[in-house]
Amino acid sequence: MSSNNDTISKTLIVVVSLCLVCAIVVSTAAVQLRPKQNQNKLLDSQVNILRSVGLIEGKASPQEIAEKFEKHVESRLVNLETGEIVADCDKACAKAYDYRRAMKDPEQSTALDGATDVASIRRIAELAPVYLTYDEDRNLQSVVLPVHGYGLWSTMHAFLALQPDGNTIIGLNYYEQGETPGLGAEIENERWKAQFKGKKLTKDGGVVGLEVKKPGNANPDSDYEVDGLSGATLTANGVQNTFTFWIGENGFGPFLAKVRQGALNNG
Repeated sequence: MSSNNDTISKTLIVVVSLCLVCAIVVSTAAVQLRPKQNQNKLLDSQVNILRSVGLIEGKASPQEIAEKFEKHVESRLVNLETGEIVADCDKACAKAYDYRRAMKDPEQSTALDGATDVASIRRIAELAPVYLTYDEDRNLQSVVLPVHGYGLWSTMHAFLALQPDGNTIIGLNYYEQGETPGLGAEIENERWKAQFKGKKLTKDGGVVGLEVKKPGNANPDSDYEVDGLSGATLTANGVQNTFTFWIGENGFGPFLAKVRQGALNNG
């Protein structure tokens, strides 16, 4: 007759063995699926960039997304402190750059203090991607910037598309957020995003001019005012803070200043 100790030992052996088998299966699956996950992540980024400039509307196949991106979009890296495009990083280098990982890496990013961190993002990478779109004749059509900031519940990620003047908005595409459904989550609503089209980022001297007003208070004839979201004041404040930070000197401000001076005129 087996003792209680023998029974417990056998049970532990079975449990540990089962855990090890499950761990091996999960690890193997994760490794095998990683290329597919990376591909899907890339396609998601590409389609949201294309949507911000109106090159894709509605559903599109992965092949259509990849082809349009390759034909019309050029990825580059910008040194946020100097505003200069990184000369020794070609399109392939910029395409491979993992911006979100860089933001978390102390060797590639800088911690923001409370006074500077108006968008509540904590850290900022030294380098950031920008996306330049061209027509068939290689004429610059837009400059697309990745921006993010904290709302009520989440960090809200968007692509901001600008005309070649570096100041006039073509489109704003929020694509990742965790705000309240029906309230703050309306930042993904096409009707709400459409009001940003044609608005200006800055006034004379590069001062931030874009202003998210209380719902119904924006002057439709203003170059700078847009309505916020009903019942979502803190989310709307997060949108305002996102613009304030990324348009400013600690974000893309130095780069946009060079764009307005003609830095991209020669491609």
